[in-house]
Amino acid sequence: MNTPPMNKVALVIGAGDATGGAVARRFAQGGYTACVTRRSLDKLQPLLDQIKADGNTALGFASDARQEEEVVALVEQIESTIGPIEVLVFNIGANAPSSILEETARKYFKIWEMACFAGFLNGREVAKRMVTRADVSRQQTIIFTGATASLRGSANFAAFAGAKHALRALAQSMARELGPRGIHVAHSIIDGAIDTAFIRDNFPQRYALKDQDGIVNPAHIAHAYWMLHQQPRDAWTHELDLRPYLEKF
Repeated sequence: MNTPPMNKVALVIGAGDATGGAVARRFAQGGYTACVTRRSLDKLQPLLDQIKADGNTALGFASDARQEEEVVALVEQIESTIGPIEVLVFNIGANAPSSILEETARKYFKIWEMACFAGFLNGREVAKRMVTRADVSRQQTIIFTGATASLRGSANFAAFAGAKHALRALAQSMARELGPRGIHVAHSIIDGAIDTAFIRDNFPQRYALKDQDGIVNPAHIAHAYWMLHQQPRDAWTHELDLRPYLEKF
């Protein structure tokens, strides 16, 4: 008789160089096996090396979060060979601004696939496993990363805002259904520029505020996600907004 794996897993979908990577490192530091995904496995190697250099455990998977078959296979592989997924962080952004006059149907649909539909696929598959083992002693958390666009649609961001609005609604529906079954579903609104190469290269004036704590440190987002996962069941946060003190809102 095969013994099921016992490693606690934190699955981070979209473990890029900023927020996703920081979240994976934080949960690995907390004793979880960090399972991280991107479409290209090669791009995950620096993150995997860093986590392992810190003395923690991480595994990388090349997976297209928009493809149902790949998502189903990924969750099955992790659950059957590594351990139960106790934390899911969906962190795909897909922010590609465009005038509504120039937006194409193909790009609009792709942004929705990446930022919303993929969240549904991954959230559904992990939730199916979580509900079978929900009990008082087990912390199980699903976190969706949102943005300013989750709350309002700005000029030139129709596609991104539409997808992020939909992701927020998905998180609300899942929280109302799964919360009573012992699964903590949270949605975070990152309302501000994050310390990334994209911001550095494309918005240098904003990036210059880094030394004034004017852009968001990915490690601090990760700290907030860890806090969400640690919350007792009598005081769960569903929606958390994070922004620099300089940010207008």
